[in-house]
Amino acid sequence: MKAVMFAASAAVLACAVPAIAAAQTAPPTGVYATLGYDDTHLDNVNLGAIQGRLGYRFNNWLGVEGELAGGVKGDSFDTTVNGAEVTGKAKLQHQEAIYGVGFLPLNTQWDLLARVGYGHTRGTVNDVTVSGVGGTASGLSAGANGDSWNYGVGAQYHWDAKNGVRADYTREEFTHGSSDHADVWSIAYAYKF
Repeated sequence: MKAVMFAASAAVLACAVPAIAAAQTAPPTGVYATLGYDDTHLDNVNLGAIQGRLGYRFNNWLGVEGELAGGVKGDSFDTTVNGAEVTGKAKLQHQEAIYGVGFLPLNTQWDLLARVGYGHTRGTVNDVTVSGVGGTASGLSAGANGDSWNYGVGAQYHWDAKNGVRADYTREEFTHGSSDHADVWSIAYAYKF
């Protein structure tokens, strides 16, 4: 009787181990979101924003995500344009973008990722003063819009099945003949639904 009980227990364990392993290595598909802070470096100014993403991961390797950001930190600038000194304050108003995402799972907790997408950025400059040969003009302001092709890399770590942290670097190459670009560094809380 003990031999039969032992054989039955061994058979149950033999069936359970592959099921447990399959559950641990199942593709992390589904909806995910991140909420964090980004630091945008553009034309010698550092601008900050609160950034959110909503995405869908189709399998271990591919996903898509949308991104929205609202500016929370501006910066002062001082530059020379055509021999005139220009000073003022810059602020990011908002950014939005959509990305295709490639994932490289290292294990059940760590992923490396790469993103390629298209975005739009809106910013403002205020309290602008222009000093040059012809005199001084102050109190000027303007808005600036830019569309960009974006690409970047990052990594994420999940300490359990739902919660984690994600860090990214994204390069924004602005279009319409502009040679401008922005470097965006971000860190965020990540959640799997």
